[in-house]
Amino acid sequence: MAHNRNKMVDLAKRLLAHNLNGTTDQADDIMVKPVADYIDNDIISSEVNKIFYDHPVPVALSAELKENNSYKATKAIDTPLLITRGKDGIARTFINICKHRGAPVCPEGSGKKSKFNCSYHGWMYNNTGNLVNIFKSDTFGDIDKSKIKLTELFCEERSGFIWACLNPDIKYDLDKWMNGFEEELDDIDLKNWYLFKSIKIEGPRWKICWDGYLDGYHHHMVHPETVGKNTIVNLIAHDTYGPHQRFAFGLKNINELSDIEEKDWEPENHLRLIHSVFPNSSISAIQNQHCLVSIVFPTPDLQGTNTTQYILCMKEPKTKEEIKEAEDFAELSRTAIVDEDYPMNFKIQESIHSKANTEFLFGKNEPIQQHYHNWIDKLCSK
Repeated sequence: MAHNRNKMVDLAKRLLAHNLNGTTDQADDIMVKPVADYIDNDIISSEVNKIFYDHPVPVALSAELKENNSYKATKAIDTPLLITRGKDGIARTFINICKHRGAPVCPEGSGKKSKFNCSYHGWMYNNTGNLVNIFKSDTFGDIDKSKIKLTELFCEERSGFIWACLNPDIKYDLDKWMNGFEEELDDIDLKNWYLFKSIKIEGPRWKICWDGYLDGYHHHMVHPETVGKNTIVNLIAHDTYGPHQRFAFGLKNINELSDIEEKDWEPENHLRLIHSVFPNSSISAIQNQHCLVSIVFPTPDLQGTNTTQYILCMKEPKTKEEIKEAEDFAELSRTAIVDEDYPMNFKIQESIHSKANTEFLFGKNEPIQQHYHNWIDKLCSK
């Protein structure tokens, strides 16, 4: 499914007008953020608990659990997760911890099965979380298996993502949280894309890392041969949906549209559109062919991040040419993050305690990061 044409034409018009006038979408003023917000472990721990645990976050793609009785065992910060799709087609998320003595019921990975044996004593659970067998139950003692179930988390599947709240005490209204952003995500139709591959990447601390994902001001310096090769630096069309954001970068051929009748525009060839799901996911569909999705979580010690980078294709690549195009896109995406963004982020992280700065600045031309930090402050009642 291609992006809605009217939306893409509107974005192209905005970017073209900005480029012809030497302007860009802006925030109202310069933002000043204390460096302590990046390094104070008490501040960061409090923010992570309030943001990543008490609100819905994407924990997997629908495309990872295409079939009934498929599963994925993974970890989000310090919470081991077991994500399943039952024979009823419903996605569920559990804490991957046995109720007997706290061992995992499934090793990390993915596949197809409907029952999971605890690795410690062999208690067995089904993919709806119910305890179905106790090893040597005749000697264990009287216990009502029907009352024992894996700890289930709020979970809802929408817009190609499986969302969960890591705090088991939280039940959430996902409509309220999405604030209309699901229409934007549904336009991508992510659930029907083909998952070509995924890789795991170790990254820098959460805020340093995510500032980079939201940055349109560095392409010429950090990505001159990848992302920046075709995009115009400091040219942004920016829209917000509650905490979530949609932003588009103009490509270097944007001015060509001035000489083409609007009815003949192919706007996807003149801009790069990104959807940013607060607080940890980025979706970039390129020319209705390939899509890069990144889901990022802080590490348990909060000193780094773990990124899952997904490469999707609108349809399964089958010919040698299609497979090569997908591989080339995957390598470009890997290079931009692993060889360019994260090394710069790590340099910032390595010197952040030097006391060279007590504050970081976000210019009016950096409205995307400003919006993100404003929502951190809002949700943490700063």
